[in-house]
Amino acid sequence: MSEQPGRGPQIREVRQSEDRFLASDVFEARQRALPPRTGTGTWREPARDVPVYQDCDVLVVGGGPSGTAAALAAARAGADVVLLERYNHLGGLSTGGLVIWIDRMTDWQGRRVIRGFAEELLDRFPKEGVAGPAPEDWGSRDPAKAGYWGQRTAAFHGVVQWSPTIDPERLKLLSQEMLLEAGVRIVFHSWAAMPIVEDGQVRGVVFESKEGRRAVMSKVVVDTTGDGDIFARAGAGFDTDIEEGDVHHSANTSFMLGGVDMNAWLDFRRGQPEQFQQLTALGRERCGFFQTPYVSWRNDIGLFLGPRQSGLSALDVDDITELEIRSHRFMQTHCDFFREHAPGFQNAYMLQSGSQLGVRHTRRLAGVGRIERSQWGEGVPLPDEIGVSPSISLKYPVVSVPYGALVPRSLDGLVAAGRHVSCDANSHGFMREIPQCWLTGQAAGAAAAVAVSSGVQPRAVDIALLRATLRKQGVFLQETVPADARVPA
Repeated sequence: MSEQPGRGPQIREVRQSEDRFLASDVFEARQRALPPRTGTGTWREPARDVPVYQDCDVLVVGGGPSGTAAALAAARAGADVVLLERYNHLGGLSTGGLVIWIDRMTDWQGRRVIRGFAEELLDRFPKEGVAGPAPEDWGSRDPAKAGYWGQRTAAFHGVVQWSPTIDPERLKLLSQEMLLEAGVRIVFHSWAAMPIVEDGQVRGVVFESKEGRRAVMSKVVVDTTGDGDIFARAGAGFDTDIEEGDVHHSANTSFMLGGVDMNAWLDFRRGQPEQFQQLTALGRERCGFFQTPYVSWRNDIGLFLGPRQSGLSALDVDDITELEIRSHRFMQTHCDFFREHAPGFQNAYMLQSGSQLGVRHTRRLAGVGRIERSQWGEGVPLPDEIGVSPSISLKYPVVSVPYGALVPRSLDGLVAAGRHVSCDANSHGFMREIPQCWLTGQAAGAAAAVAVSSGVQPRAVDIALLRATLRKQGVFLQETVPADARVPA
């Protein structure tokens, strides 16, 4: 679609098919707010000695969902753990990114399959900090219950799921306290700059902070940066292919509007479909980029996880800046539009925008194992299974997640977890979600601790020992994996 003259950038809209994991619209703008770069040439940085800040068993780089789970798992498995985080909080996109809708953690029968760290963390929430269906309703196909929870992001394909919305500040605090209880050394406001690599093995990371440049030396590094910054800079292989038009490679800054009545909005959306379509069309005409709200953990807060934008790279500083500029403008245009036109938003105001950009895809590790679409329909536990993900639709069983998806093909001293695990572009659509990041993070942290205690590289850990460690931490695993399983060569 093209916007009216004088109203902003020309926009191309890509609609999603029903076969996509998450149906949504993605927008690509052809005009940019920033001018081109003017820098030329190079500058040689002088060599210098970098002070060592800390020695540890396991260094976790990035305190998002996967990094928090990894740090806790490694510490509880007996390792001395340091976690580096560039922001002032843990939780990543689930807190600073305001992705407070936690995706499905149950299968189509209502069985909780993403457990362990995820279960313990959410069970610690006070009642007022989380909203979602009660356990007795998980798996329900009752039309009334599915209809109610479907409007509240907790029912899919007519089945109620454990898919809550949460208070991001509670999640920050609970994540922090769980790690401190376990003895993890948290280092906030510290940005990992470069891996320390010797003879094909990662032995630590150089980071920048207000103290300047420092190093952390470790026996195993867990890359939970979300973008694979550490393994990529250390020379490990990775994939960047995407499915054109799919929501999972777009980006945006999420925001919340306060002073709303979400129940009134949901009644309008469900009860007046023709008027809702008219409002949506008007929103696209007036705003160009347009997104309707999701529920939050409170009725008086509306959550906007878009508008989602494509054609910009989250590895390019100018593109990242462009995304932020647009997203902050969108927050104002959406607040003004909804306050004027949408039921339940008459008293809306701009409450909060995310401190972290909502990146969905940059790099994916080229691992010794891989999660692929061809596996979705098989329902067979992989030999090195370290977790189980819900499937994307009723026609598929649960998805077995292999340890090999966390291990680089050649680089030693490192495992990776989170949205950059080894998988094909289509499987990335669900493996990037927060529960799956908790799942792979817990497995990576446990594996790092097992590698240290066993005196072996992460690729050589005993799978039976790793699975026993994960079971002890409450992780759900299928029973049919061979006892002598190994990581694929």
